[in-house]
Amino acid sequence: MKFYDKGFIYNYDDYTQVQIFSAGTVVLDMKIYEDRVCKSTFECQDLKTFNKENLSSSYSDDFIKELFQRNEKQIVHRDKKNNILIKIKRD
Repeated sequence: MKFYDKGFIYNYDDYTQVQIFSAGTVVLDMKIYEDRVCKSTFECQDLKTFNKENLSSSYSDDFIKELFQRNEKQIVHRDKKNNILIKIKRD
């Protein structure tokens, strides 16, 4: 997955929602629960499968959930071994 556009992160009691837009169109709408990630295509995956297919199987199951729940102004995760770069900048 590669996205370089603006988006929103919403933290709710039961899940975290990540929406990314390009030219006003939603290109990613994802809900991250304690045990699964669901995309707008109604496809849900357990966290281990999500990591294996989109990041790296070496990541902890809760990696993506914890990453988006951080309340920092800027988050940079750089994994050169797996060629992964995640940047989150909050306005």
